[in-house]
Amino acid sequence: SIERPPGDTAGCTFCHTSSEERCSTCHQRHQFDPRVARRAEQCKTCHWGKDHRDWEAYDIGLHGVVYQVNKWKPEQFDFSKKLSDADYVGPTCQYCHMRGGHHNVQRFGTVYTSMGMSMADRGAPIWNEKRDRWVSVCDDCHSPRFAREQLQALDEAVKDAGLKYRETFKVAEDLLLDGVLDPMPKDLCPDWSGQHLWSLKIGAYHDGEAYGGKTGESGEFRMSNCTDVERLCFESVGYFQTYIYKGMAHGSWNDATYSDGSFGMDRWLVNVKQNASRARRLATLEKKAGITLQPEEFWKTGEWLDELTGPYIVKNH
Repeated sequence: SIERPPGDTAGCTFCHTSSEERCSTCHQRHQFDPRVARRAEQCKTCHWGKDHRDWEAYDIGLHGVVYQVNKWKPEQFDFSKKLSDADYVGPTCQYCHMRGGHHNVQRFGTVYTSMGMSMADRGAPIWNEKRDRWVSVCDDCHSPRFAREQLQALDEAVKDAGLKYRETFKVAEDLLLDGVLDPMPKDLCPDWSGQHLWSLKIGAYHDGEAYGGKTGESGEFRMSNCTDVERLCFESVGYFQTYIYKGMAHGSWNDATYSDGSFGMDRWLVNVKQNASRARRLATLEKKAGITLQPEEFWKTGEWLDELTGPYIVKNH
């Protein structure tokens, strides 16, 4: 989204610029009442949506339901108490993520690795301190064994999701390397850096010019002006895999499975395979018929694409 016009990304900039890191984000500028800031709803202005589905996962998960049906009962949720003295019947966002009133939310963040999207072993020793910290929160109400089992279940769900994503990615990568991706990176409007790099080569992972750039150059995830296969790959990991991660972390089995979690990843993997099969059959037929593919001009031009950062950089710099 970094390359898009401001009007396209109002939802991004509202939280990531005007609201981030300010007291009034949670305490409300015209009220500044700690009793308000302790309610779970205070977090959902920013922490919801397709690629960071925290509020939805909490709200329809076990803990969120306990909160919603009891939040108006002072004997169950006494918001006049400081968080360090809270004895709620169920956890709020603040109770877990701002343990005892601690304002460094990252200290109790579940984000080990890019919201669950990175291919990393979350059970590795490097995370032991964070996992022990989480068990210490959960065992306010549950046994330590139960908490560790839930963390292990989360790990297994994310590993399963990683298997699906790697397969989805490989199908798309093979299409690119075989030259049957339509359009290829060189045939697209330039990305936000003014380059023509393949959108799924993220970070310094380029290992050849076949991906549209030099070794070490990085692409950026695209949701638009790219092939359907690339968009499906992005949505598979950027949306559905994060649903799985957030759902498992917040006790929302519906998010992890049905609401485009693991079932969504299954569906998008099938779609990518179907797209790949169709593209290869067409390429075979075109070769036999002596047809040379000419990418459509609308991938490169148009009033909307002219508003992106990439064309501006190419034109002016």
